Amino acid sequence: MSVPPLPTGDQAAGFVLAGGRSSRMGADKARVELQGEPLIVHMLRLLDEAGLTAAIAGAQSDLRSHGPVVEDAGVGPLGGLCAALASTQAGYAVFVSVDMPLLPASLLLLMLEDARLTEAAVVVASVHGFAETFPAVVNRVLLPALQAELEKGNDGCFGALRTAAETMNVPFRVLPVENLVQCGRVSHPTLAPGFWFLNVNTPGDLARAESLAATAHRVI
Repeated sequence: MSVPPLPTGDQAAGFVLAGGRSSRMGADKARVELQGEPLIVHMLRLLDEAGLTAAIAGAQSDLRSHGPVVEDAGVGPLGGLCAALASTQAGYAVFVSVDMPLLPASLLLLMLEDARLTEAAVVVASVHGFAETFPAVVNRVLLPALQAELEKGNDGCFGALRTAAETMNVPFRVLPVENLVQCGRVSHPTLAPGFWFLNVNTPGDLARAESLAATAHRVI
C-alpha cells in the first residue's frame, strides 16, 4: 500500500511539541531561556528556517504570544502529535520537541525531501546507531492508526509511529545522520551530529546547551 498523493495547498506543516510536564527541569521547558530567548522561540525559528509554517502542539502554559497553539487532551506527546495532524490539511507534518535547540534546519529539510521521494509514512533520524524519536516527518494518512494506538494506551510516540506504519503497510524510514554528513547533505558549522539531539531536560542540560550554542550558529 503506497501513501496517497499529498493534498493540494501547503504540502507540509511544522509543529513544536511543547506539552511535556518538565518535571526534571522544575519549570516549563518551553519558557526556559537559552541565549536570552525561550526554547519555544528557538524551535519555532528552526521550523521557519526550514520553510515551514509553524504551530505549537500542546502547552503547559500560555504560549499564544509566540505562535498558534493546537490544544490537546494532555495525554502525552502522542496526544499532541495526533491533535496536530488533525489540525492540518498538509500531507506531511514535521515534528520537533521543544527541548532540542541544537538541531540544524538542513536535517529537517532532508528528512522531508526523503519522505516525499520515498513515499514514506514516517522518517526519523539515527545517530550512533540509535534511532531518535524527534525530529520526525509524519504523513497525515497515519492519523487514524495513531489515534487507535492512543486509545489503546500506547502513548509512546516512537512505538506508536512504527506500529501505525506496520498496520498500514507503509514505509518507516530511519536515516543515519553520520551518512548524511559524510556525503555532504546535512551540515552544522561546529557541532558533531551527536550534539544535535541534546535534550534540554534538566538545568545541567541547559548549561551544556548554552555552552555549545555559544560557539555555534545554525545553518540551512
